[in-house]
Amino acid sequence: MIICHDTVPEEEFPGGATYRTLVGDDQGSTPVRCGIQTSPPGYATPNHTHPYVEIVTVLEGSGEVWIDGQDGTRAISTGTTMVFPPNIAHGFRVIGTTPLVTLGVHSSPDRIVEIKD
Repeated sequence: MIICHDTVPEEEFPGGATYRTLVGDDQGSTPVRCGIQTSPPGYATPNHTHPYVEIVTVLEGSGEVWIDGQDGTRAISTGTTMVFPPNIAHGFRVIGTTPLVTLGVHSSPDRIVEIKD
């Protein structure tokens, strides 16, 4: 299978981010879900968890990330990969004037998000 990102429809997330699901579907027919999120300047995810490992790589832009149990925030930018353990609250926000583009892999056939805020 070869996927051209521009042919995948965008989903709107609250707060202005968009998401393209590259691998996976609502039927859970793949062992993982993978997508590209584009977050505008000023955007922040809610503090949230997943019941599985999530891996996120920054493709463009910069921001900061927080992970429950770690002090403060850490800067993220192009070339940074974050691995979020299952059931550990985390989130990120965009820093600067350009969008933050991330590639996320959910180690589950279903994208499950539990908001903690």
